[in-house]
Amino acid sequence: MDLYFAQFLTGLANAASLFLVASGLSLIFGVTRIVNFAHAAFYMLGAYLAYSLTTRWESALGFWAALIVAGIVVAVIGALVEIVLLRRIYHAPELLQLLATFGVTLIIEDAVRLLWGPEDLVGPRAPGLDGAVTVFNHAMPVYDFVLIALGPAVLGLLWLLLNRTRWGMLVRAATEDRDIVNALGVNQKWLFTGVFALGIFLAAFGGGLQIPRDAVSHFMDLSVITEVFVVVVIGGLGSIPGAFVAAVLVSELNAFGILVLPGISLVLIFVVMAVVLIIRPFGLFGQPIATSRTALIKNVAAWRPLAGRERLLAAAALLFLVVFPYLLGDYGTGVAAEVLIAVVFAVSLQFLMSVGGLDSFGHAAGLGLGAYGAALSVQYFEVPMEAALVIGPLVAAVVSAFAGWFCVRLSNIYFAMLTLAFAQIVWSVAYQWVDVTGGDNGIIGVWPADWASSTNAFYWLCLAAAALTILVFRHLTFSPFGYALRALRDSPMRSASVGISKQSIQHIAFTISALFAGLAGVLLTYLKGSVFPDSLGIPTSIDALVMVLLGGFGTVSGSVVGAAVYKTASIWLMSNTDYPRFILGALIIVLVVVFPEGIVGTLKRLVYRFDRTRRSSAEPANLGKAGETA
Repeated sequence: MDLYFAQFLTGLANAASLFLVASGLSLIFGVTRIVNFAHAAFYMLGAYLAYSLTTRWESALGFWAALIVAGIVVAVIGALVEIVLLRRIYHAPELLQLLATFGVTLIIEDAVRLLWGPEDLVGPRAPGLDGAVTVFNHAMPVYDFVLIALGPAVLGLLWLLLNRTRWGMLVRAATEDRDIVNALGVNQKWLFTGVFALGIFLAAFGGGLQIPRDAVSHFMDLSVITEVFVVVVIGGLGSIPGAFVAAVLVSELNAFGILVLPGISLVLIFVVMAVVLIIRPFGLFGQPIATSRTALIKNVAAWRPLAGRERLLAAAALLFLVVFPYLLGDYGTGVAAEVLIAVVFAVSLQFLMSVGGLDSFGHAAGLGLGAYGAALSVQYFEVPMEAALVIGPLVAAVVSAFAGWFCVRLSNIYFAMLTLAFAQIVWSVAYQWVDVTGGDNGIIGVWPADWASSTNAFYWLCLAAAALTILVFRHLTFSPFGYALRALRDSPMRSASVGISKQSIQHIAFTISALFAGLAGVLLTYLKGSVFPDSLGIPTSIDALVMVLLGGFGTVSGSVVGAAVYKTASIWLMSNTDYPRFILGALIIVLVVVFPEGIVGTLKRLVYRFDRTRRSSAEPANLGKAGETA
């Protein structure tokens, strides 16, 4: 019993830092409606700055001053990011905002490596708080009790700020109805900047609090972002009290999960998140939030049957890709095969998003399930590659069909978050079921059959898979099923009135999309010869979103171009530059701000403008000739 009480106190101490980070993210989303993926990167930056300051200011007062100063500095940086970048995209779709903040994350990750180096840093203990107190025969760090008291104190200060000040009243009003606040003459720009700076300060201060407990590393952002999203979703988007309750719940689940159920400790929080979303989609303390897809849907007209000339161009492109390996060496052909696998992955998500209107944050689940389905069938049953190419996608489809039955009952950001929970549950199983999946050691030794063992042969296999994927999804888009899916996307109520079943149609689309994502996972496993839990991680899902939005939403060619550009740029930058994330993040931000329609969407708009200008300039000349003839 003593051990359980000590573990309970440890969970409360962990909840303090988690609450600070989550409350900042929840506050930012509640007012600005931005899913700030860079929030954890600011948390990491706050920890590094606090480390530098605490090693110089060694007194007790200096330690806490260092944490506050680090938080203020990072908050100023966050405010500059909001002014320079986010103000330009407040009216853009949520997914483009997510893409922009992902670019900021990449920049901060490489900036941290550049300034502090790649090694982990061990910060000093909090002066005067480095001892321990015996509680029920267990030694508890004094610093943990400070954290336990700090969480409710910060919650109380935030409550006073939001409920007893004019600025707080405006923030709460903006959370409820931003249009009314704007109509009252409130300067929304500076209100949003203030909220963003406060949210970033909380994240950076929370990062600084971790210095006496954990090493400071450039993996801090990825280690905390998942739990932060879980806390915000369980508590309710925009709810500070909800973030506090959820932070305590998640921290206690982690603490007791390690003690009682170590084999599934990582799964618990995602299962709870999924259950909460299914029962109460907007969280324990949240309110329904309306979101809009109009800015993206306008480009969906790009889904149209190919004309005769376009079919000839597509056939010529395919023929060129068939002979492409003869123009490259083995390394270039291997890269091209990886790009084609990315095309399969991106097109499967493109169909789900642009035709189905379902924005998935967990598309990596399909890829990872296919990869593990194939690898496990080879490892335990020694099936040939031909059978694994079928088994992997089927595993992805079957498991996703079960999860999709729950997911499609939600919409907008809540659907996205439930797919994220689904992907993280699968990731947790792959990571912790060591006896079967190998855990973080993965499964290795999965090599292609003899007929596909050469670089060229495997490339042609990937090309055939990419061509098949594109053909299938184009056919589905213009089939009665595709028209029903688009009708549900554009007008759910009207579609229901004519008898179109929303859940069944979207459920089928979700399953088919996972099937082809699973195919990409199988091919990737055979290309690499192995599979690891990283294939199911959040970065993999973000990669898919980046590829779709980078190329252009609503067109197959967009996802193909986006996958080719993003994957090629990533591989080239990793091989030829010291700071590839910095460059890639900057390119992503430029594309979001300057070319929000994506590469293909922008090219189509420019071609349309050119044709219209040419026609308008030709009309006066034609009129003049007509007058001379008259």
